[in-house]
Amino acid sequence: MDKEINMIEDIRSDLLNSVSDLTNDDMNKRLEEGRWTIMQVLDHLYLMERSLTKAIQSTLAKGEEQEVPSKPIHYTVDRSTKVDAPPFVVPTEESLTFQEVKDKLNASRKDLLTFLYTTSKGELQKKAYPHPIFGLIRLDEWVPFIGYHEKRHLEQIEELKAKL
Repeated sequence: MDKEINMIEDIRSDLLNSVSDLTNDDMNKRLEEGRWTIMQVLDHLYLMERSLTKAIQSTLAKGEEQEVPSKPIHYTVDRSTKVDAPPFVVPTEESLTFQEVKDKLNASRKDLLTFLYTTSKGELQKKAYPHPIFGLIRLDEWVPFIGYHEKRHLEQIEELKAKL
């Protein structure tokens, strides 16, 4: 899983670097009606990583083994198809500080990495968890999905930054 871990770590670094020069006010500013603020995008990424880590752990522990073909999860970065976030990963409407959201992102990443370092890729390849667009995705492919999902939202953040 080293390749996948390096990938998600690189994307997370790019994400945090992208917003590091912004103020809390900038990140909490509603730039478009009906769209998330930059801080809400970051909160969504935290909620997504936390819930996926729990789903992967639970599926590995209790799910049935099944053969699932590899999915083209790299298409996750294609923003031409809008996907509504499930309710459990919709961010808060409250203003947050960058430090608060960064601490949450660091905690969710630590939990994911702790799990991955104690689990083999082979184990993860035997079980799958459903995605609303791709259908069943093998657990090992959910790890790079987290990175592609963050990269998708990094593009959204860059668009929002351009409107500041």
